Amino acid sequence: MPTDYIRYDLLVQEALRSVVRKVLGDAARSGLPGEHHFNIAFKTQAPGVVIPPAVLQRYPDEMAIILQHEFWDLEVTNDAFAVSLNFSRRPERLTIPFDSITGFSDPSVPFGFKLEPRAATEPAKAPAPPREATRKSEANAAAAAPPAASAKASAAASAKSPEPGAKKAERPREVEPAKVVSIDAFRNKK
Repeated sequence: MPTDYIRYDLLVQEALRSVVRKVLGDAARSGLPGEHHFNIAFKTQAPGVVIPPAVLQRYPDEMAIILQHEFWDLEVTNDAFAVSLNFSRRPERLTIPFDSITGFSDPSVPFGFKLEPRAATEPAKAPAPPREATRKSEANAAAAAPPAASAKASAAASAKSPEPGAKKAERPREVEPAKVVSIDAFRNKK
C-alpha cells in the first residue's frame, strides 16, 4: 500500500477545525444568526482544557456543550475558544482548545462532523487564554453526555436537561439527520 506523505487526513482535520474557529468567531462578533446553535464535544483531559473541577469530575473523559440561548463572553483565538456558561445555575468560565474538539454539529441546518483530538507533539502547554470580552452574546449551554454516534442523536440529546432544575429545552423541530463527515474513510487501513 502506498505511503501518504502528504497526510490528507491531517489536512482535512485542520480544515474542519478552521470551520469551527470561523463560525465561533462570527458568533462572538455578531451573535448567532437565526436558529443556528452549536453542539461541541471535546476531551476534558486534553492539554489546555480549563473547566471547573465539579464538571471535570462528572465528565472525566469527554463532554459536550451547547451554545444556544445562554452563553457569555465568547472569545476565539487561533488555538482555543473561551466561553462562560451556567452549570447548576452557577456561571463558570471554560477554555477549550480546538485540538481537543471531537465533534461539532449545528442541528438547525443540520450539519455536523467528528474529529480526532490532536495528540500533543510537545509537553502539555496550555494555550494563552483569550483576553476578557467586553460584550455579552446570547445562547444556551448545557453539559451533555459524551457525544452520540450521530448528529441526529446529538440533537435529540440537546433537548434533554442534563442538570436538575435546569431550564427545559424547546421541543426540537423535525429535521433530516445531519450528514456526518468521517475521516476514517480516507485513512489507510493496514
